[in-house]
Amino acid sequence: MDVRDAVEAGGLADDRALLGRTSTAERVADILRTRIAEGYFPPGTRLSEDGIGGALGVSRNTLREAFRLLTRERLLVHELNRGVFVRVLAVGDVDDIYRTRRLVECAVVRGLGQPPFPVDGLAVAVADGESAARGADWNAVSTANIHFHRELVALAGSPRTDELMRGVLAELRLAFHIVDDPRALHEPYLVRNREILDALRAGERGTAERLLARYLDDSRTRVTAAYARAVDAPAGPAA
Repeated sequence: MDVRDAVEAGGLADDRALLGRTSTAERVADILRTRIAEGYFPPGTRLSEDGIGGALGVSRNTLREAFRLLTRERLLVHELNRGVFVRVLAVGDVDDIYRTRRLVECAVVRGLGQPPFPVDGLAVAVADGESAARGADWNAVSTANIHFHRELVALAGSPRTDELMRGVLAELRLAFHIVDDPRALHEPYLVRNREILDALRAGERGTAERLLARYLDDSRTRVTAAYARAVDAPAGPAA
């Protein structure tokens, strides 16, 4: 997929207003990270400096620095004499992403303190996912699921944890793009997201953590296996 098609389809030029007058490589990286997480740039997409720099109205140097930041986050790869591409994960990467998610997300729920918990963001993500499923828009279901887990981590009130999980969830979205049956991948977790939301609304933090742990363990098994089949590679250590 060429970047010009991706830019046009994703309306990347609309994000120029997010840069404001103090455009920085970090802001550009944040825009591209979000676009990767929401599925506008699938794995293997070549990102040209001219296409993205023109859409966002940023300098070549700024864009190159943003590319370097996202390369360090394992979202992009630079191939000599070919350019910058959205990364294609190894099977072991997917497994490692889930280990990281379980450590962080379960710790966030465990450390919530006393109810009531601020779950409005979670409720919006659950409703968005259910609405998208009724319309059979499984890409939107995937996006709503990513938003659910971002909102869950945001309950910790930690900018550093939020930043960590933005990158982790963006990497996970790269795996979702490779799997060829998105409905089978995402539909079972709509109900489970609502169960976690209901437990937190009821102030049942322990129940929510147990539901989340089982959810992530099951998802890890299903997604890793589906991804391994899709890329026709054995599950093993990350490269």
